[in-house]
Amino acid sequence: MAIAKQLGRNPRSIAQEIVDRAPLAELNANLDIGGPGFINVRLDDNFLATALSQSTPSQPVKRAERIVVDYSSPNIAKELHVGHLRSTVIGDALVRLFEYVGHTVIRQNHVGDWGTAFGKLIAYVNADQDSHDLTIGGIEKLYVAASREFETNPDFAQIARNEVIKLQQQDPDTLKTWELIVQASLEDVQHIYSELDISLQLSDVRGESSYNSGLPSIVHDLENAGLIVESEGAKCVFVNGFQRKDGSPLPMIVQKSDGGYLYHTTDLAALKHRTQELGADRIIYLTDSRQIHHFQILFAVGKRVGYISEDISTEHLVFGSVLNKDGEPFRTRSGDNVLLRELIEEGFERALDIVRSKSEHLTNGEQQQVARQVAVGAIKYADLSKNRTNDYRFDWDVMLSLDGNTAPYLQYAHARICSIFTRAKKDMSKFLEGEIELQHPSERSLALRLLRFAETLEQCLDERKPHYLCNYLYELTVHFMRFYENCPVLKANTPQLMNSRLRLCAKTAQVLRVGLENLGISLPLRM
Repeated sequence: MAIAKQLGRNPRSIAQEIVDRAPLAELNANLDIGGPGFINVRLDDNFLATALSQSTPSQPVKRAERIVVDYSSPNIAKELHVGHLRSTVIGDALVRLFEYVGHTVIRQNHVGDWGTAFGKLIAYVNADQDSHDLTIGGIEKLYVAASREFETNPDFAQIARNEVIKLQQQDPDTLKTWELIVQASLEDVQHIYSELDISLQLSDVRGESSYNSGLPSIVHDLENAGLIVESEGAKCVFVNGFQRKDGSPLPMIVQKSDGGYLYHTTDLAALKHRTQELGADRIIYLTDSRQIHHFQILFAVGKRVGYISEDISTEHLVFGSVLNKDGEPFRTRSGDNVLLRELIEEGFERALDIVRSKSEHLTNGEQQQVARQVAVGAIKYADLSKNRTNDYRFDWDVMLSLDGNTAPYLQYAHARICSIFTRAKKDMSKFLEGEIELQHPSERSLALRLLRFAETLEQCLDERKPHYLCNYLYELTVHFMRFYENCPVLKANTPQLMNSRLRLCAKTAQVLRVGLENLGISLPLRM
């Protein structure tokens, strides 16, 4: 249409000229003209079958990058809750997918393990150490009590401030208590990661404390770059374009008038570490939208001080909130954040009821294993299948359904394919190669969908939105189910046709497995 408008000619006549030139002759494609001048292309069945026979899900990226991804980022002394879910799940899916296509990924779990909060907690613990429960649940209760004491008892508040100073000065006794708190917190965090099959390890943790000794050098770098302006005794950086609501310049405060540092300074130190020591080509941060402004000014200052060169890209990926099924903030009845350990356990119990009612042929141990895979898959897929920039509703009934765009539906389809090969007493891996015939429209539709995996993966990573891949896998499963209903596999008319359909089954299982495992979702072999 655009060409016809430029040339001032009838669009159908131009379309006919293009068709007459047979531009896709080598593909044996059938071209016809529709409507005012659209060219419809129908690829030849033999071409599709050959392309699918030779295809693999692995599509290495043309230019591999070194990508640092900052995600999850829990606070020490607090249990992981539903507010941490999206950063953790989306971030982990992206790092897996980046690695799958050939990028080098460096995971960074930037945890809050420093500052005034720890002065309060250490002071409270030291006051009566023998009576305190230093498990994560006990620590969180201690923090609530310590904060209350800090607000109401001036003497305690001064002790807490002194503990912050002693912590910064590496006082051995203060450090010992701090390490006990950090260790208990990280052990709990890693347990939750293990339950959710999150790939973050302790070695990926980079706490705010790790940057503490380098903070003076950050201020020094800013001073050398001529960026520091003193305002009411504090050292600030002003960047054009950043203003308060009243129109006055908005500063990034990097050192308070009392000599203390802020999280802006720590984030600049992390940025410097990632570009200069980790050698990042790209840095990605995943947080909710409340931190948009913080990262805008962080990247602006990072560029001005020279931490971010022109050949390094920085991205802040935001996501919406998790709501309950009524569209309200997802909280407990008392108004508290839902803890992830409680969420996982509830999901397991619900999934186990479903598995027991649907899969009586499995042993009790197998049922529990499948229920765990289904529950975790449902939690993660419900998040990943939604556009990350939107809010989504957390509804167990929808998430655990064996119908619709859910993890259990996809997991069940994969298990069904596995059962086909079990009944046939054949090794699925032996059917990933070989000739394929496309005789039925359902076979053709499935083949077309399978061949679009690489295209979908590219879109998913280009936009950093896993929901594209989820939607593709769901549509693939729908096409497979139609094929399965319309095209007998083990009872095909000829051995040749049976083998061709087994290859279609094997290709489908392979793409489902690659897609879901790179989203961090495991697949039961039996359901």
